[in-house]
This record gives sequence, structure tokens and C-alpha cells, in this order.
Amino acid sequence: MNTAIIVAAGNGERFRSEVPKQFLEINGKPVVVHAIERISAAPSIDAVVLVLAAERVAEFDGRRADFPKLVAVVEGGSTRAGSVLNGLNAVPRGCEVVAVHDGARPLVSVDDIEAVVGKAGETGAACLVAAVTDTIKSVRGGEIAATLDRDKLRRALTPQAFKIEILKRAFELSEVNDSVTDESYLVEKLGHPVAIVEGSARNIKITRPEDLIYAEAMLGRDP
Repeated sequence: MNTAIIVAAGNGERFRSEVPKQFLEINGKPVVVHAIERISAAPSIDAVVLVLAAERVAEFDGRRADFPKLVAVVEGGSTRAGSVLNGLNAVPRGCEVVAVHDGARPLVSVDDIEAVVGKAGETGAACLVAAVTDTIKSVRGGEIAATLDRDKLRRALTPQAFKIEILKRAFELSEVNDSVTDESYLVEKLGHPVAIVEGSARNIKITRPEDLIYAEAMLGRDP
């Protein structure tokens, strides 16, 4: 059995909206619902755990019949990592691979989900990534210090997938705070190699208002 944890407990401060970005609608559905549907469509995913802010838990718990693979809706923590840990604690027994996905990524493809879950089953840990297309500079003291080789750089996407015992061990040995921005970081600190899976650049995280326009156009093109 494989389980996906969808993390959607943030308040979306950077989006500057009264409604958290994951609950803004695209084509008549909240962003997070698109994410749930995409993850649920993947054959490799047997169960879904949804992590939300406390005030949203009852609403989605009451809608579990709408999403057959949704087995639990739990309250998030004070940090993203804390929210993932709460989701991890709700994963059903017998789970082998856990895939962690951002609720603000509604464009992930089933092919990418299948690829990263499959790679995690083989290697223990896998991160979906996309190429960096801009020229990247490091800066120091208000000046450009160096130009980085973008061929050696990748953007980390989600889902990121792990054998459950590896992810649990990574959480046990790490401090859960604001500096933990993804699960691969924790597994890297554990010393376990994280395989990369090249994914689609379309798999954006809704962060700015213009991202909604792009996502609406892309979702409108999908069958």
C-alpha cells in the first residue's frame, strides 16, 4: 500500500489574499480539490491523507465520500514540516511508500506521480524535479558573487516520495522548524541518497495571482 499526504494547511501570506491560495477556485473547483483529484487518479496511490488548517478539517472530513481514496483529514502543525508529520502519523498501517504533495500544486501529472513513487520503491527516496531555465547568480554584499552552473541545478517539485520507515526516521532525528521546506532535506540530513525524477515544468506551485491564470489555462487544455 502507498499513501499520499497532501499538505494544504498554510495561510498563503505571500499570496496576499483573505482566502488561502489552496482554496481559491480554478474552473469552479478549489486548487486543493484539483490536487486531490490528480493524486487520487494515480494507480500507485491507494490512500490519501489531507492536512488542513483546523477551521477547514470538518468541512473536508464531511466530503470524504467525494474522494474515495481519502482516508483521513487532519489538522496541520505550526510549520510545514509539522503538518507533514501530523499527516504521517495518520497514514494507514501497512503503508510502504509515502508521497508528500503540496495542496497548492494542481497541475501534477499522473505520469510524474507514478514515476516518483516507483523510484522511491526502488531506492527508498525520490524527489520530483524540473530544470532551471534562468541564469542563476549568487550574491554577496549587494553585488553578484558568481554565476552558477544551471545544468547542475534543479527546482524541487512535489510529490516527493519515500519508504515510510526512512521518512519516519528522518523526522525522528531532525528538529521540525521553519527551516525545513521539504522532506528531501530531512532525508538528505539522514544521509540517505535521494534519487531525482525529472518532472514537468507545468507542475507549478500557486504562489502569485498570475499563477492562477496559468493554471486555469493549463487545466482547460487537459482532457
